[in-house]
Amino acid sequence: MRPHDPRALGDYEIVGRLGEGGMGTVYLARTPGGVLVAVKVVRADLAPDDEFRRRFRSEVARARQVPPFCTAEVLDADPDHESPYLVVEYVDGPTLAHVVEERGPLTAANLHSVAIGVATALTAIHGAGVIHRDLKPRNVLLAPGSPKVIDFGIARHVEATSGHTDTSVMVGTVAYMAPERFGSADTPLTPAADVFAWGGVVAYAGTGRTPFAADSPPATAARILTQPPDLSGLAGPLRELIGHALEKDPANRPSARELLDLLVSGPSRPAATAAALADQPDLRAAAAEAQAVTGVRVEGGVTDLAGLVGYEENSIVTVPISPVPGPPPGPPPPEPRRRWFLPVAVAALILAVVAGAMMLVLGSPAGERASASESPADGPSSAPAVTANADVLMIDDSLTGPRLWEAKSLPAEKASCSFDGTAMVAHRDTKGVYRCSGPDDGVPDNFRVEVGVRLLTEDSCAGLWFRFAPWHGYLLRVCEKNIYLGTHKDQAVATIRTFPLDAPIEIGAAPTTIEVRAVGNQATVLRDGIEVGTVPLTDAEITGGRVLLGVYTERGAAENGPYDVAFSNVKVWGLSGN
Repeated sequence: MRPHDPRALGDYEIVGRLGEGGMGTVYLARTPGGVLVAVKVVRADLAPDDEFRRRFRSEVARARQVPPFCTAEVLDADPDHESPYLVVEYVDGPTLAHVVEERGPLTAANLHSVAIGVATALTAIHGAGVIHRDLKPRNVLLAPGSPKVIDFGIARHVEATSGHTDTSVMVGTVAYMAPERFGSADTPLTPAADVFAWGGVVAYAGTGRTPFAADSPPATAARILTQPPDLSGLAGPLRELIGHALEKDPANRPSARELLDLLVSGPSRPAATAAALADQPDLRAAAAEAQAVTGVRVEGGVTDLAGLVGYEENSIVTVPISPVPGPPPGPPPPEPRRRWFLPVAVAALILAVVAGAMMLVLGSPAGERASASESPADGPSSAPAVTANADVLMIDDSLTGPRLWEAKSLPAEKASCSFDGTAMVAHRDTKGVYRCSGPDDGVPDNFRVEVGVRLLTEDSCAGLWFRFAPWHGYLLRVCEKNIYLGTHKDQAVATIRTFPLDAPIEIGAAPTTIEVRAVGNQATVLRDGIEVGTVPLTDAEITGGRVLLGVYTERGAAENGPYDVAFSNVKVWGLSGN
C-alpha cells in the first residue's frame, strides 16, 4: 500500500494493492463479513467526467446481469462516489498469460478446460447483452475449479462499441482483435469479435504464440486482415473449431453458445474434453448451466447476433434454448461473400488502412488500451510508439505508468510490478525471478534495446529478456558488480558470459543506461554508451520473440529480500542487420 491509497471505500476495508490498469487501480478488500473482493477504483482524472460516470453506471448495471458461469462476478459499484469504484469477485489464481510464459503451452486436458471455460464465460456474457471487447490471456484467470474471465463490458475512458462511444479510437489488444475492428469507425462491434478473440486466446494457450504473430502491431494487424492463422501445433476437432472462430468474415464464425455446444456435446468431442470435464466438476456444472439457462433469441436464429449491443434487459433468455433447426431441404444457400479476402491488387490499400487504424489505436487519449499500450495524459509526444519499419524506433515507453508495460502482482510469490510515477518497479520478497507484463508482439531478431536501470536493494539484479518466446530466450542480468548474459530455457538459466564491472552500479543511485544490440549471432552489451563486451548467440532453439523486463536475484542472495529494481525510458529499434 502507498500513502495516498484509500484505507476504505464504502463498506469495504482496503487491505492490499493488486495492480493498476487503464481504468485505475485494483485493490484487495474485505467485506464486513470478512469475504475478500477486488475493488477497481477509477483514475482521478476520469472521476470529474460526467459522461464517463454515466457510461460507467450504465455498463456496470449491464455487467451485473452476467451470470457467474466462469466469470468473475460483479458484486457492487458506486458510480457516484468521489472516486467511482467497482467491486468484483476476487479470483485467487494466475493469468493464462503468466502460466504459458512460465511453463509453456498447456497440455491437452488443460487446453480443453480453458477452451470450455472461456466459451462458457462468453455464453454468459453475450447472453446478458454484453460484449467483452478486450478478451486476451491476461483477462483469463486459472482459478481452482474452473477458468474465470475478468474485465468484461465495463466502461473505459473511450469505447468503440456503442452509442456511448467515441469512434475515433479503438480499444483492445491487436493480436486478439477481429478484422472488422480495423475497418470503418461506423462498423458496429458484435459478439463475433469476442469469438475471434476466443480463437486467438485458445491458440495461444495451446502453442505459446498468437495465430497472427508478427514483428509489430501493424504487421500483426496486416496478417489478421490478409493471412490465414498459423495453427501449427494444434490438432483434431479443437484446431478446426479455432480455425472456424478465426474466420475473417464475422458472419461465418460460430456464436459463443455454438462453441460451447460443440466443445461439450458435439459429435466429434475429443477425449481430452471428456477428461477435462471429468476432472473438473465445477467446470462441467458451469458449462451445463450456461447451456441450460443462458442464451439470446434473435430473429433468424441464435447465430445472428449483430444487434446484440443494443438489446434491453428483456432480451435475456432464462429458459432452455432448443437447438436451432437446420435449413429446409433444397438447393444449398449461396456461400456468404468473403469480404476480408481481398485481391493482391489492393494489398497496398489494405496496409494503408492498417497503418491509419494503428495511428488511431496508438494515438488514443489518456488511459486508452490499444495494442497492449496506453497513451499518457500529457499527449502524443510522450506516448508509446510502435512501427513496423526496420532501422526505426519500434517501442518507446517512459515507464512512468501502465502503457506498453502493465502493473501486475502474484500474491502467492509476493512479487509485483508497479509504477511510482517515475519508473516501473519490479519487486520480489524472496529469492527468484519475476517478469513484468510487456508488449505481446515480438520484435525482429536484429534489434537494439535501451533502458534505464536502477538497483534499489542489495543483491537485486535487473533482468532484460530478449528473443524471448514463452519458454525460452536470452537473459541479460544487470547486477551491482557483474553483468551476465545467458539463456533462459524451461525455467533454467545458463550463463554464457560474465562481464565484471570496473565501476560497480551503486545501489539506489541515478539510472544507468543499459543497451543490447543483437544482430545475427552476436549481441553487444553497453553501459552508458560504453561497450561492456560481446556474446555469441548460437542457441538454435532461440530464434525470436519479445523483449521483457523484470527482477532477478544475484547468485548467493539470501532467501528473503526484499529485492527491487526500477526501469525507465525503454526503447527498442529494429535493425537491418547491415
